[in-house]
Amino acid sequence: MASKKGAKPAPLDPKVTKKLLDKLSTDNDFRRLFKKDAHAALTQVGYKVDAGSTSAGECMQLASTDRIAPKAKIARDRAKLESALNVPVSFLCAKEFSAD
Repeated sequence: MASKKGAKPAPLDPKVTKKLLDKLSTDNDFRRLFKKDAHAALTQVGYKVDAGSTSAGECMQLASTDRIAPKAKIARDRAKLESALNVPVSFLCAKEFSAD
């Protein structure tokens, strides 16, 4: 997880957020990709990094020892996740996508 001060991650477009959560709550291959490389997974659902910004994937990247939250939990908490992810420069970071 990035903790350096500096450029903020480019915010997620609401359409990208919806696609991300759709895939995380239904698609096992996408979940594996997100666990391994969050930036690649975000790119796959349409995320683009603005010039001067860092990638949200850096913030959302799970540690190799973390488990991704179950599909049912992501689906259950979807409204909360969408609200948090759509706020400019306010990312939940990996802790919200990891299992309890």
